[in-house]
Amino acid sequence: MGKLKNALFSFKHWMQNSLFPAVEEEVGELTEEHKKVLEVLSIVRVEAFITKFIGLPGRPQADRVAIARSFIAKMVFRIATTKSLVERLAADLKLRRICGWNSKAAVPSESTFSRAFAEFADSELPARVQEALIKKTLEDRIVGHLRRDGTAIKAREKPAKKLKTPGPKVAKKRGRPRKGEEKPEELTRLERHVTMPLQECLDDLPKQCDVGAKKNSKGNKETWIGYKLHIDSGDGDIPISCILTSASVHDSQVAIALAKMTNERVTSLYDLMDSAYDNKPTRDFSTSLGHVPIIDVNPRSNKELKEEIAAEAKRRGILNFKFPDEIRYNERSGAERVNARLKDDYGATTLRVRGHAKVYCHLMFGILALAADQLLRLIS
Repeated sequence: MGKLKNALFSFKHWMQNSLFPAVEEEVGELTEEHKKVLEVLSIVRVEAFITKFIGLPGRPQADRVAIARSFIAKMVFRIATTKSLVERLAADLKLRRICGWNSKAAVPSESTFSRAFAEFADSELPARVQEALIKKTLEDRIVGHLRRDGTAIKAREKPAKKLKTPGPKVAKKRGRPRKGEEKPEELTRLERHVTMPLQECLDDLPKQCDVGAKKNSKGNKETWIGYKLHIDSGDGDIPISCILTSASVHDSQVAIALAKMTNERVTSLYDLMDSAYDNKPTRDFSTSLGHVPIIDVNPRSNKELKEEIAAEAKRRGILNFKFPDEIRYNERSGAERVNARLKDDYGATTLRVRGHAKVYCHLMFGILALAADQLLRLIS
């Protein structure tokens, strides 16, 4: 933690004493939002992940670095649409120069922005930048508490029709197997994911737009059309890993894939999960990584267990006693803060694109900006 804070303090000092004065000398006094954009862009360095093609025949391609920086600025400024972003760049000299354009005429059209966004989506640019940012800043730091949770993402597209299995249904043989004959066991998705490589786990998860449902805090059922974003966040509410699936995918089905992705990026100790993740494969896999899983118990339809849990909670309340794991589990509230900030401040509620790749790209630009902002908050 000390090494990271020292690096962030040095970065902040350089921003305030060198970069801000240099930019203000050229374009005038910067607002707090302009300074925040500069800080985020300087820490994520998206330009290092974009290849420039110079000297090729034909019309020169619009500056992809400036466009990528603009999409990050769009999240920081809470600009809802690409059209509004282009209009803001045309009117805001400071933002335009920060993103990389010297004149109003140099700002590309909305269609050019859309084509560039499609390229970023195909190459998963913001996801790659966010992965590099996490590895670079947290590689020498132990993440104490890892919070795992999924959040609903509403999309403006029609839910995909469920595909029927082609061909006639094969009737299963009824009854016990014959002597010497073993009945083949069908592995669940979680059991398959334990031994599968990460990419195969990701390919195994449904990704099309469909209908999701869940119970809110009051016990009422809510539905939405779109996707679900599964996030692992660490100490300081820093988003570490993200997977986007269909809205109908249960949180528990992504637990092992998300754990594998996060394990490649950081070293962590405690895995905090709510009752949706209460199953044996998830607990065992977390333990196999050397972590301590702290998962809220899900009594499901077991009324006796549910009553016993309530009675035990009441007894401990009278004694004012809490187990250490129970105290640690309270840290899981950070997952709700990450979800709320992503939706309120970083564009998760302003989706104007369709399809898994583009929706994921839009969300990851927001996650990238959020991760940079939370890193800088460590020294505020």
